[in-house]
Formats: sequence, structure tokens, C-alpha cells
Amino acid sequence: MVAEGAIRAGCRFFAGYPITPATGIFKAMIDALPARGGLALSAPDEISAIAECIGAAMRGYKAMTATSGPGWALMIESVQYALMTETPLVIALVQRLGPSTGGATQGAQGDLLLAEHATSGGYTIPMLAPSNARECADLTEIAFAWAERLRTPVVVLSDKEVGMTTERVDFTDGSSSPETYAVGTNGNNGTYYFNRPGDIPLFTAVGGATRVIATGSAHDKRGKLQKNSPETIDVLRHLEEKIRLRAHELEIVVEDIQPEARTLVISYGVTSRAASSAVRLARDSGLNVSHLSVKSLFPLPYAALDRALKGVESVIVPEENLTGQYRRIIAPYIGNRVLRGINKIGNMISPSEILRAIRVTP
Repeated sequence: MVAEGAIRAGCRFFAGYPITPATGIFKAMIDALPARGGLALSAPDEISAIAECIGAAMRGYKAMTATSGPGWALMIESVQYALMTETPLVIALVQRLGPSTGGATQGAQGDLLLAEHATSGGYTIPMLAPSNARECADLTEIAFAWAERLRTPVVVLSDKEVGMTTERVDFTDGSSSPETYAVGTNGNNGTYYFNRPGDIPLFTAVGGATRVIATGSAHDKRGKLQKNSPETIDVLRHLEEKIRLRAHELEIVVEDIQPEARTLVISYGVTSRAASSAVRLARDSGLNVSHLSVKSLFPLPYAALDRALKGVESVIVPEENLTGQYRRIIAPYIGNRVLRGINKIGNMISPSEILRAIRVTP
């Protein structure tokens, strides 16, 4: 469904290297994209795959690649290049058990921090997390819209269970309306011209009448390499500000809130399915529990967190990783509430495990 969402969004270029559990996306794009007027390539490795996608995106084609943890590790330098050059790009990252080669056929939610903190400067990479097949399609469409609107790489973070599960999806309830690049030129002002830090420069494709300068080094608004000039610092601040200032607009969550609830479950990805079942079972037994299923992991959905935390005394965050990666990210915003994690690798977290935590939470 990631492939279907990409094509519905107008993706016309894909390059990838087969890797479990992302191979399904690779095969679907290779099979379907040429018939839809696009080009799909089997790259010799992950580094080549993302580089080819960046080149296509710079030329004005909507582009995507797909990989898993080991491949993402190889792509990180190029992801930073796309961020620095403000190149719209979508990366589907289907998680598997790590570290290193890890367990190719075992699901996990262990790549969240690796994906979000992939830049040496600590810049925010927008990230979406589907929990079912329909969301894979819908959130991939949204990822393309974000990438184009913000001129930045965007990650669709799923996992082996979501990525390889077959589900029936009905697309007759609405039609796709792909967004298009804000194409134009910035005149003589340069490739990356903006007035205010939160502004987004018009996209200018390479190979046209307007000269485009692209470098991964610190540069001014024209794209020319400069070190530590005030304008260069403004450009670097702008890369973060254009995301930060739109955080409230990028918020995508499913709020299942009970006004009297003192316990809140916060989940994302495949674990949201178990969390929804656990919350329903808890309510059936007379407990008041709220559930916040986060679809837009980054930038953090601050407003949704504030709404969900009102009146809450304890928070539970189930994740298929050992260290509670999203729990650690949101911990500073929880305040003095009790914050508990349910952490597990090797197998999925079950509704009964979450229900047990709800029942023993003070």
C-alpha cells in the first residue's frame, strides 16, 4: 500500500535495493510504476538508490526509495544532503529487528531514534507512522505533500508486520489529489532565497534556464559555499525553522479521549492496534482510559499531547524496542505524571500485556 500511496501522490521515480521487509514496496514499484508513466530502477546498492532519487527529485520528479534498518544506515549521508539542498524526497523505512544485519524477518520499532537523529546537525526530519494498510497508502500520500511543501526529506516509518500484512483496502471512498511543486524561480536572489527563516524557497528544477547550485556544504541563499557568514547561519537556522513553525499544521493523531480518564496510552505504528484493543477491553471492565495514537511522530504533536494529558496521572507507552525510544522523546512533556513503558523485542506486544499495565498503573 505504500507503493499505491506513492503512485496516487504522483510519484514518477523510484530507485531501490531489495531488502526484507521492504522488498514488497520495491517489487510493487518495479511492477506498477512504468505502466503509470514513471521510471523504477533496481539500484546496485542503497547508497546509489537514494542518490538516484535525489537526482530525479532535483530534476522535478516526485521520487521515493524504500529500505530497512541496514539500508537506512547506508543512506544517512545522502538524507542529510537532501535536507541541506532542500530536495523533496520520500523514504519508506520498514523496520526489522536490529542491530546490524539483525533479524530480517522479525519486526521491531527500533529505528525511530536512528531515523529522526540522522543528521549531524540534529535537524528535524518529518516522520509518519502508519499502523495498517490503509494508513500506509494515505500517509505516503501525505509524505509526498509534506516533502514538496517543506522542501525536505520525509520518512514513512513502518515495520515488518505493517509492511508485510495483507489487508483489503477500499479506495472508492475518495479520489487522490496529488500536490505539485511550488515551481518557479527566485530570480537573481538565488536558489534558496527567503525573507524570513520560516519561508520556503520556490523549487527550481536543475537542467532548466535558471542556474541551480546545490552543495552539501554550508552555503548562502544562492547556494554558494560560505563558512560562518551571517547569511550562512540564517540558511542553517531556516532548515529547522520552516519545520518548527509549521508543527501545529503537520499534526496527525487519532484521539480516543475519555474526560474522566486518569490513564493515557500513547502508541504509534503496529503497536497502536494492540493498544486500541487493550483500551477497549479496559473500558469494558469499567476502567476509564484514554488513547492517543500518533501518526505524525515528528515534528512532535505538541498540541495533541497537551490535550490528551489534561487530567491524566499516568502515561503508558508500548513499543517494540528495548529502550522506549518514543517514550524518551516525549518524557520532558509528561511533567510529574507517572510514565511507564512496555518494551519488548522478538515478538509483538499483545493487548493483554497493555491491559495488564493499565490495571496495575496507579
